[in-house]
Amino acid sequence: MLIDSHVNLHSPKFDADREAVIDRARASGVGLMVTISDKLVSLPAIRAISETNPDIWHTVGVHPHEARDEPGLSSQHLIALADHPKVVGIGETGLDFHYDFSPRDVQAGVFRAHIDAARQTGLPLVVHARQADEAMAQMLEEGFAAGPFKLLMHCYTSGPELLARAAALGAWFSVSGIATFKTAEEVRDRVREMPADRIIVETDCPYLAPIPHRGGRNEPAYVGLVLDKLAAIRGWDREEAEVRTEDAFFALFDRIPHP
Repeated sequence: MLIDSHVNLHSPKFDADREAVIDRARASGVGLMVTISDKLVSLPAIRAISETNPDIWHTVGVHPHEARDEPGLSSQHLIALADHPKVVGIGETGLDFHYDFSPRDVQAGVFRAHIDAARQTGLPLVVHARQADEAMAQMLEEGFAAGPFKLLMHCYTSGPELLARAAALGAWFSVSGIATFKTAEEVRDRVREMPADRIIVETDCPYLAPIPHRGGRNEPAYVGLVLDKLAAIRGWDREEAEVRTEDAFFALFDRIPHP
């Protein structure tokens, strides 16, 4: 089974043909998708997609870019939002010091609320990290000191030290279309270092379309191209890559019934 662990199907970029995009994903062999919450005001649209499609699940959370709009977000609010049968994760959340669209102290406070919600619910934390490696590692380790939780370092493009420190906490890692880009050899180096039993794949659509679609709108139907690249990087054949990533996905998102 192909699984796209990170899609943004509520994006306005899919407004004209959302159902066709979902149909193309299924036709290409995608059996499951997780559509990701970027901000709380998006949740009604995200829930509607998840509730009307048995093969689509969703998360609840606030992206660091949007943290500025939820500076007082509490873990209890996230926990209440997660009380829904199709919610399978907390996030996308984290730290983005590249764009700094939200003040760094606000990003950190909102991130801590997500960490606490993940710990209390048992749902995996979907983590965004960009140019914040040391702060991210410290916050994850501080969070674990209060009690363990599952986490996914989504679309991993950060450095080797954060990878090692997150892996030591039991993190999963997801590989995106960036791994197919000609200039992304450092990303491929990180893919080689990921724990073999904790790697999954994603498109992050409509962003980050893999080669040969780079520059266009990404779709979950393209996740097989990411899987093929992962297989080539790790020296796996396609079947092994599919089995490994499927097993890792269900070990992480354990609220989703395994077919």
